Amino acid sequence: MLPTELLMFRIKAGLFEPRRLKPTTNNLKLAETLIAVFGAHVGKRRADLDDELRDLEAGRSDYRVVRGLAHLLSQRGEFEAGGGLAPAAVREKVFALAQDGPPSRHRTNTVLEQAARALSTESPLHPHDVAAALYADLPDQQTLIAFEPLEPLDLIQRWDLAQAQGALYRAFQLVITARRNEPARYKQLLKYLKFFGLMVTVEGDANYGFTLTLDGPTSLFSSNTRYGLAMAKFLPALLHVTKWDLSAALKPRRDLAWVDPKDDEWSFQLTSEDGYVSHYKAPEEHDSALESGFAERFAKLETSWQLEREVDLVPVPGGVILPDFRLVHGERSVLVEIVGYWRPEYLRKKFALLKKSGRTDLIVCVSERLNLEKAGVDPGEFGDRMVWFKGVLNPKDVLALAERTAVTT
Repeated sequence: MLPTELLMFRIKAGLFEPRRLKPTTNNLKLAETLIAVFGAHVGKRRADLDDELRDLEAGRSDYRVVRGLAHLLSQRGEFEAGGGLAPAAVREKVFALAQDGPPSRHRTNTVLEQAARALSTESPLHPHDVAAALYADLPDQQTLIAFEPLEPLDLIQRWDLAQAQGALYRAFQLVITARRNEPARYKQLLKYLKFFGLMVTVEGDANYGFTLTLDGPTSLFSSNTRYGLAMAKFLPALLHVTKWDLSAALKPRRDLAWVDPKDDEWSFQLTSEDGYVSHYKAPEEHDSALESGFAERFAKLETSWQLEREVDLVPVPGGVILPDFRLVHGERSVLVEIVGYWRPEYLRKKFALLKKSGRTDLIVCVSERLNLEKAGVDPGEFGDRMVWFKGVLNPKDVLALAERTAVTT
């Protein structure tokens, strides 16, 4: 992401509009040049890299674009103190030796020679090596030891997304309307919500879409932007959801002279049609062989029931769950959850959430290999809405139960 000083945006009638870069020939050429500069400086000091970047942006009206692109590229580089000497140990030795006499150029050379002898292990050190290692751990003296390049278009897309993420630094509420989506997209969404510590309230259904409201404790709505930063990191995951709208409420920046002091709140609007590109890995279609095997066997059946994967978000107190499948027959439907993982704590948590959901249109499929009683789970709580299976889950068994438990939507 980008630091606040490199964010470029305008406010129009209270709407936050981040700057975007068009993939023009000039912009692509700039991105290509910057990528080449970083590649050419592998093995060199950060100070040398910074000098060339300053030369590149000199006299340009779009110098902040240059700095932003360079900042994103620096995040793909690995910097470390050069040489085989630990700078802290070198400083300790040099400063201790320097205390033995008054400072002078001759004395400095003598101290460096003494330190080189004292620090030598397998091979002799030169005083220049000691001098170079003294402050090699300072940021501008570190060496770029590795760099993972991007294609020019990818860098421009990353810059665009970073500008949009920057809008969320000051967000104190995020409302997402997510409609019917491709399989596995909701699951990745929930995974990243949990990973970034975001609290969500879910309303709606799979037919008309879900509204996810993200906010946090009042203690986080102070001058710091920790929660907004978490929302910003979450945005690339949202881009993998295929159909959605986002509305964010932002705290206005008071440090900018051109900001209307009467603004109490800014609004940032985004949709899945805006063309931003995620750099997060796309989710797999299935989480497990059990799920994929069940779907493959179901596809071979001659039935009027339709199998949909991961299209329902089910609210529960303090969270949300995402059943593996939904079976639909006309206006009737039933949810299907497959439980094949054996760890006791997982089973306890899984069944506790299923119970909290209060859903009676939920079939739970459980492997006979699992010892629910040992895990502290009472299977009787789900009555006749459970299907036990050995080895593979037979879709005919699930369909037979679906006929009895499906509800009209």
